[in-house]
Amino acid sequence: MFVLYIMKRVLVIEDDETVRDVLRSFLGQKGFEVTLAHNGESGLDLLRTDKFDLIFTDLVMPGISGMEVLKEVIAAKIAVPVIVMTAFGTVQTAVEAMRIGAFDYITKPFNLDELMIVLEKAFSAAKLQKENLMLKMQLKNKYNFKGLVGDSPSMQVVYGLIEKIADTDSTVLITGESGTGKELIAKTIHFNNISRSGGPFVPLNCAAIPRDLLESELFGHEKGAFTGAINTRIGRFELAQGGTLFLDEVGELDPSLQVKLLRILQEREFERVGGVKTIKVDVRILAASNKDLEKVTKEGKFREDLFYRLNVIPLHLPSLRQRVEDITLLTAHFIEEFSQKRKREAFTISSDAMHCLLKYDWPGNVRELENLIERLTILVSNKVVTVADLPEKFHQLDFVDRERAGGALTPPDQTALKSPPATLKHGAMEFGDDGIDLNNMVSNLERNLITQALAKAGGVRSKAAQLLRLNRTTLLEKMKKMGIETQKK
Repeated sequence: MFVLYIMKRVLVIEDDETVRDVLRSFLGQKGFEVTLAHNGESGLDLLRTDKFDLIFTDLVMPGISGMEVLKEVIAAKIAVPVIVMTAFGTVQTAVEAMRIGAFDYITKPFNLDELMIVLEKAFSAAKLQKENLMLKMQLKNKYNFKGLVGDSPSMQVVYGLIEKIADTDSTVLITGESGTGKELIAKTIHFNNISRSGGPFVPLNCAAIPRDLLESELFGHEKGAFTGAINTRIGRFELAQGGTLFLDEVGELDPSLQVKLLRILQEREFERVGGVKTIKVDVRILAASNKDLEKVTKEGKFREDLFYRLNVIPLHLPSLRQRVEDITLLTAHFIEEFSQKRKREAFTISSDAMHCLLKYDWPGNVRELENLIERLTILVSNKVVTVADLPEKFHQLDFVDRERAGGALTPPDQTALKSPPATLKHGAMEFGDDGIDLNNMVSNLERNLITQALAKAGGVRSKAAQLLRLNRTTLLEKMKKMGIETQKK
């Protein structure tokens, strides 16, 4: 049964007055708002000045035909289903109209029950199309590079490079340790590409699939190509047609597959396993590896010609220990994200616990931090997370050696973290009535950590830089900017 949720506006373009009257009466009784046009020209005039939810158009009309109306609708990118009406003898023309872009056709004289079935299908398809469009917009917003979390100099370099390369078709090789967010960056590049963001993003982890199945996964196979191939299967390259294929851990590819991948990068064509038909594809390739592929290539473990084909634009993601200044922002981001997902109040992190997070080495990088915050969101019911709530490996990471620093040190302004960051209250942070100055708070936290590191290092700047996981020159720049002075060591 057709359910009309809200008033739908229908445009009927028909030169036969009797047909126009029948449609106006029938559709009006079903709750539609009907607008009539007696020829193609007046129909196009209405489309230029008004909006409709569905279009009925006769195919054969004096002057501008229904086929020309359809072509104008498609050219103007009017996202409205078009149903063409035709006499029985011109069904072939209606089929051609569907090939061009019409949703469906009905033959005259038409059955009104059949007409309602076509209408229901058209509105259901339009609703699905709208939902898909909204989903794509949400994904594009989610993977907007300006929304990525991190304000460190190293990440600013990454953002700048993404901005330059996203809207190109160049192959990109993303490198970085496991957990640094290589797939997130690949999705960001895809969804910021104007011509490809509407196409599919197809990921494939080359290390997660057995080698004897990986070729079929990449290129697909024909029925009977090998034992168990009972049907023809489409591979990832075909699935990514018009979009982006992301090859994660590409360094794990078998040498024989490296040759085939090289051919696709050069020729943009391949054959399915067991097939002879050459298939051409329009796919952008983004690849990633947690290995130093250049080093692996020099060692003879990866094809040199393939490496240079993949490494057209290299993009390296820093480890989390190389961007310590982003831990505070990332922690706040994940607290907010998982608190909303679990429908619980956002907790705060005590200053002692926050210090442990800042001092930890993070071998699992951003993914490890994300997993920790999700774990805390689920397991800790307190409003303030303390060191005792953290996994045991964090417990030994107490504040810098108090004795070497010349006595007891107070945690940086008793700073604690809340999502979003806020003012102090009893060792934790809460928003005051007037809000907070986030930049000032983060700057004070950074100043205190640098001061403590210098104290622990006895004023030796290079050692303090090591404690902070910073380059010595970066530390010196920060000290100069903040007016922190020590004897040169």
